[in-house]
Amino acid sequence: MWSEDNQLNEFLSRQSTRVETKTLKTSLANSRRTVPSLIGRQASTDSLNAGVKLNSDFRHGFSSEFSSEDSNEYDSGKQEKMNMRISSFPSIEKQYQDLEQTSSETTCYQMFDSDSILPTGKSTPPKDFVCPITSNIFDDPVTLETGQTYERKAIQEWLERGNSTCPITRQNLQSNQLPKTNYVLKRLIASWREENNAYSTPSRSEHPSPKEDVSDASLLRHTASPTSVISQANIDGTTSDLRSLISSLCTSEVLAESEIAVLQIEQLWREAGPEPEALPVLSKPAVVNGFVEILFNSVNNNVLRSTVFMLSELASRDQLVVQTLTRVDSDVDCMISLLKKGLVEAVVLIYLLITPESLIEIDMVDALMMVIKRREDESISMCLKPRTASLFILNQMLRVENQKNVSELVSALISERVVEGVVLSLEAELIDERLAAAEILLTCMKEDGSCRNIIADTAEFEPLLESFSTANDDQRFLIVHYLAELVKLSRRTFNEQLLHIIKDGGPYSTMHILLVYLQTALQDQSPIVASLLLQLDILVEPRKMSIYREEAVDAFISCLKGRDFPNVQLLAAETILALQGRFSSSGKSLARAYLLKRAGMNKSYRAIMRAEQMGHVLGNSDENLQEEKAADEWERRVAFALVSHEFGLLFEALAEGMKSKQPELFSTCLVCATWLIHMLSLLPDMGIRGVARASLLKSFVSILKSSRDVDDKALAMLALRSFMNDPDGLHDLTSYIKYILKALRDLKKSSALAYEMLKLLSDGQETSADIWNHKELAQVYCSSNGEVLSIICIKNRIISGHSDGTMKVWSGADGVLQLIQEAHEHSKAVTSLVVSGDKIYSGSMDKTMRVWSIRKGEIQCLEIHDVKDQVQSMVVSNTISCFIPQGAGVKVISLNGGSKILNQNKQVKSLALVQGKLYCGCHDNTIQEIDLATGTTGTIQAGNRKLLGKSNPIYMMQIQDGLLYTTNSPLEGAAVKIWDTSNYNLIGSLPSTMEVRSMFISTEFIYLGCKMGIVEVWSREKLTKISTLQCGTSSKILCMAVDADGELLVAGTSDGRIQAWGLT
Repeated sequence: MWSEDNQLNEFLSRQSTRVETKTLKTSLANSRRTVPSLIGRQASTDSLNAGVKLNSDFRHGFSSEFSSEDSNEYDSGKQEKMNMRISSFPSIEKQYQDLEQTSSETTCYQMFDSDSILPTGKSTPPKDFVCPITSNIFDDPVTLETGQTYERKAIQEWLERGNSTCPITRQNLQSNQLPKTNYVLKRLIASWREENNAYSTPSRSEHPSPKEDVSDASLLRHTASPTSVISQANIDGTTSDLRSLISSLCTSEVLAESEIAVLQIEQLWREAGPEPEALPVLSKPAVVNGFVEILFNSVNNNVLRSTVFMLSELASRDQLVVQTLTRVDSDVDCMISLLKKGLVEAVVLIYLLITPESLIEIDMVDALMMVIKRREDESISMCLKPRTASLFILNQMLRVENQKNVSELVSALISERVVEGVVLSLEAELIDERLAAAEILLTCMKEDGSCRNIIADTAEFEPLLESFSTANDDQRFLIVHYLAELVKLSRRTFNEQLLHIIKDGGPYSTMHILLVYLQTALQDQSPIVASLLLQLDILVEPRKMSIYREEAVDAFISCLKGRDFPNVQLLAAETILALQGRFSSSGKSLARAYLLKRAGMNKSYRAIMRAEQMGHVLGNSDENLQEEKAADEWERRVAFALVSHEFGLLFEALAEGMKSKQPELFSTCLVCATWLIHMLSLLPDMGIRGVARASLLKSFVSILKSSRDVDDKALAMLALRSFMNDPDGLHDLTSYIKYILKALRDLKKSSALAYEMLKLLSDGQETSADIWNHKELAQVYCSSNGEVLSIICIKNRIISGHSDGTMKVWSGADGVLQLIQEAHEHSKAVTSLVVSGDKIYSGSMDKTMRVWSIRKGEIQCLEIHDVKDQVQSMVVSNTISCFIPQGAGVKVISLNGGSKILNQNKQVKSLALVQGKLYCGCHDNTIQEIDLATGTTGTIQAGNRKLLGKSNPIYMMQIQDGLLYTTNSPLEGAAVKIWDTSNYNLIGSLPSTMEVRSMFISTEFIYLGCKMGIVEVWSREKLTKISTLQCGTSSKILCMAVDADGELLVAGTSDGRIQAWGLT
């Protein structure tokens, strides 16, 4: 049982020929269309050469179609010509003799009526007047629900066969009842017939008259003189040949005969020249479908190649052919299958048929890459070269695919070395091919910049530059964008070589062409055009002004000031940043990395370089030094061109960009501004430093003061350092000295430049700590609550723990301690307050530990843990809490459940906990390290020491930056010792003579709380005492804390006093 598709093909074949078949003994496999996967198993001729011969049986069948009068037209000269064509193919002579014998014995050949193909009147009927099934003008047109119109008898026969779909659209029909006649169309046809004297439509079964035959031939005549008998004879012969070949192609049930017809039609087409008269004949749906049948059934490469050639020629000249070929999806699928099997010519036909939107669902990337990499066969002459068609399809795919698929496709192009093949098309004769190649390469460079070196090494620039004068605006921008993207190589010397080639290439002045184009370019295109123009101008006269430079920088400024177009602002800022001239191997600008290096942020610089796979640049080889020298020189040239324009007008434009709330635009403008201001200190004074300060000083101070990004702070610091080179700039900074000094203290740990600036701003004092003073802010008394045993700072709040169990929350705003909240959850003294993450932990003598949160400035108890022992001192890390109980050892409690006792042989006085290591300071002066995970113990300092018969306990311990600070009796000569936790070595001490009872370490200072209400302030860097603070005269400093900014110190005393100092 045939499928519905097969029935349709057989039905269309019958309707287009209208012949009666006496017997049908030919295999069904040769008369119906097969799926592409079965192409390799169809019967075909063994081999076919470029030429063809017509078998005698076909000639006999064709001649019998005409009257005797027509037969006389085949004179001896024409017959001799036909015999010569037959004899030119001896390789298949015997095969067709066998076919002739078989035909005479078994088959009555189907006759093809030429009128179904060749027009019979002086005017060809409109395509809408012709039935797609019968190929005749409608007599009784009916329009189905699918919108397709058919001859009533033809569609009725189709439905009577049991089909329930539209023959063309394949959509299911809701009803088998045919609608009424389409009288509108019928009247239009009648009007057309009246105008063209076409009152009747000959039946396909009727034989044409000699007069009609002459009329048919007139459509195939060339432009030779009508008086030329020789030309007329050639035309008549060609017409007769074509009619015969079309009949064989469309009606023969022997595949070999149809294959021979295809080859002969191709030969006639090529002989006809650039404007063949046979186009209207061959473009008819019946003939096109005949070619498609060959694609489905033939396995001969020459035949398939000829068929694809003919369909490509027809589709490139007549849109009706494209419509015919795309009506059935399997037709295109067959062509794609042939391409994948190695028939490269099929890609030309595919390109002519498919739409960009349909490319998303078509899987033929590997086949396209195969064609592009393939060496072009110059013997193939088609409307497009296969490489060109593949390039066009690939370019369309890159346009319509989503970002993920584009990345995968570009990766495949690079890994399969297809990029080299695309580069060759930059020299193609066809301008569109050059442009398509440039667009593909541009996409590749944007997605994976590693291919830049491959392109730069092999690409030719002159053909593309020649295309600029004839290209439209979009194509011109494509060329400029491609060239601008290409000169982002990681080696500066190579970039300048390419710029020289671009400048000197092309038939006209490249700079002048770019200048004219820039003046009319769209706003979102002008930054790219201006960038390339400026780079070419700098090659000529880096220190002299020119019209090219003026126009380029004006374009940048105009785009940066366009607040209504943030994307254009960002593009302009990124383009300016790229002019700095240093790029990674992927083409990304390294300006930010090099500025961080100059700001002393070596860690950030190395991290960026390694992320961009630029580790080789970190070395000091001769090649790297030469490249760095070239990059420095280029950087000075570009910076001079930018900042000298209109007395620093660019700084005002960058200041506008830095006000943007768009993070990416702000960040890019920040880097640009920092770079250009830094370059001002390296360039001769041009009188524009004041303009730069007026535009950007406040912005840089604000970033240094409040930015959360350390690298952004470092960039602002570098810019301010450049301002300090000018006496006027240093004077302007004094208004913001407080904010600057605070930020520099924070950056000092990671940047040597911060330390240098601190010295300059502190009039040459050796350390940053030397320039700070502690000013008393406020003092409150809480004697009614007893001693202040613990104190912490968190989220702009100060929380104190008292001996009567009270916890108080204070605000320190504006230098005033204001009570916000009191909590009485604990019933006895709150000995410890600890901050861990965003939670607060309190330990008390009432044998409980509580967990608190702080919301809206107030604390709220979340959990209560019964620890079974009085909490003397406590430390917390993650879910582990360690505290000193009333007896010996240290109690370790998991907040998830469970507890244990460690170090039971020691009386512990103080604790410190960091990264799973517990440090214990004991009454006998022992200092121990306990690994909580393994339970192993290490001794930092041995104990059992007594001074003057008294014990010498370790009163306090604190860890900061890998160093352990411990306090003990000053009788040993040092009240504070500093240990390296990695090797237990003693690396320093503080020779204080005071008895230290509390200690706190900040980024700059060591605070020691002593008897008599004294707080000593020591420099962490130099280990020297800076100042002494006083908090009463008869109390002890029991606890201290510093806020997150390091600007507020608070202390709690034994007489219930809380004292606050501010850092100025």
